[in-house]
Amino acid sequence: MKQGDLVVRKSYGGDVLFRVAAFAARQAVLRGTDYRLLADAPIEDLQTVRNPDELGGTRQARIKANESLRKISEERSRQFSRIGFMGALDDRRQPFFEMPGKVLHLDGDPNYLKKSMQVYAQLKVPAEGVHCHESQMPHMLLRMLPQVHPDIVVITGHDGVLKQRQDLQQLSSYKNSLNFVHAVNVARDYERSRDSLVVVAGACQSHFEALLQAGANFASSPGRIMIHALDPVYVAVRAAFTPFRDTINITDVIAHTISGKQGVGGIETMGRYRIGVPNLKAASSEQNVNIL
Repeated sequence: MKQGDLVVRKSYGGDVLFRVAAFAARQAVLRGTDYRLLADAPIEDLQTVRNPDELGGTRQARIKANESLRKISEERSRQFSRIGFMGALDDRRQPFFEMPGKVLHLDGDPNYLKKSMQVYAQLKVPAEGVHCHESQMPHMLLRMLPQVHPDIVVITGHDGVLKQRQDLQQLSSYKNSLNFVHAVNVARDYERSRDSLVVVAGACQSHFEALLQAGANFASSPGRIMIHALDPVYVAVRAAFTPFRDTINITDVIAHTISGKQGVGGIETMGRYRIGVPNLKAASSEQNVNIL
């Protein structure tokens, strides 16, 4: 067994697929491949996985992820219909232009960051992604917030409840919740209004209440459960495409996540989406048609 191998824990019935991040004293540090969980386990408890698609949990997680993406795409189509332009997802046919909220995404996992940026690109959400260790996120935000001027900040990576820790109200019982709280504090020092800067924070089993108290609009995990790698992204996308005059539908947002209400929660927040006119692409296309 070596660093980078895909493994499951035998003592947990192989419920979650991990990638080996490091070894230390006959223990392996593990990072979830589909869930934002950071764990450790004795090497003898690990079983190498050659074909991850054969694992039922992994296959189900990917099915749920695709379903959530499909639902968001359908909602985008309905949004254009409400504006009054059927079939206007083609930029050349829109008499208006869009200004979705801009996302700054900090992620403690480079693979998750890559997947997240692919979703933003697919849904045409302007986004800038940064990979850094969870402990460096407060410092990174100090530098990046004035540069990027985002409408939405995602602060995520890996987390988990430490073994032998029973008091779930103590931040010391979590692997990275304290780092996330410090990062949220930095974001709120930069912008106090929860409507001007929407903050999405947390990972698997994170201290939900502490993150909200620090100033997050949406956070994980109310039920201290594992959340899917893309759950924070789906929340950010909904904030980016909810009109600035409307409150983000919390129930609807949670319905679009993979983990559900035990995985993600939040407070009433205004959206960050605007439209404008004219659409210069559409005007240019019409001019070409008229000339011909």
